[in-house]
Amino acid sequence: MAVSAKIQSIYRYPVKGLSPESLARTDLAAGKAVPFDRMYAIENGPSGFDPANPAYLPKQRFLMLMRNARLAELRTRFDAESHVLTIRAENREAARGNLRTPEGRAAIEHFFEEHCADELRGPPKVLQATGHSFSDVAKKVVSIINLASVADLENATGAPVHPLRFRGNLYLEGWPAWREFDLVGAEIAVGEAVRLKIVKRIVRCAATEVDPDTGIRDLQIPRTLIKTYGHGDCGIYGEVIVGGTIAVGDAVGG
Repeated sequence: MAVSAKIQSIYRYPVKGLSPESLARTDLAAGKAVPFDRMYAIENGPSGFDPANPAYLPKQRFLMLMRNARLAELRTRFDAESHVLTIRAENREAARGNLRTPEGRAAIEHFFEEHCADELRGPPKVLQATGHSFSDVAKKVVSIINLASVADLENATGAPVHPLRFRGNLYLEGWPAWREFDLVGAEIAVGEAVRLKIVKRIVRCAATEVDPDTGIRDLQIPRTLIKTYGHGDCGIYGEVIVGGTIAVGDAVGG
């Protein structure tokens, strides 16, 4: 039986591993990710990424929360019109740069040379390619988190679990806990026009151990998932089949 939910919040992550940005609404296009989501990444040493022929690379090639928990200490803001990234650290502006210009990228790279000095495998480099998303999976997808599943995991953990540990695009309320796993292979409707095909469950890594407010690695989320439920999954990936505009509060059928 179909159980409807609704969108509680929408997020994008313009630079992989850095701050989420809350959206009231966004446009989705068939076969594409959320606009500006993981549009940029910070290379951690030579990655082999070719902007002229962009292809999926494992997240270990970039600065990311699984290995670089201190990224969560930063507060970043990305201006979608100018592509200026502002980084705040310790309650002050620490760096600012236009990611479309060599000078702007150099300013951001210099910041990470210092901030992540002991975790670098080579010079950090801002990467981008037209139409490419530095997702954790090769397919361009939208990540969906069921807030009831997070609440159930919170009970299993015995401590508060911030939903943003899971760095999802859409956070839904109204489904029973773990209902989302039943939808793999099916299509769901979002809002008035959008349709997503649910393509796979999201396997969780050590990035979820990091508190998104403090940058402290304080909860063993993957271990708790496996111990409690027999799997390490939380959330699902959906591929946009029919595009359109979605907004917070929109109904989700599935």
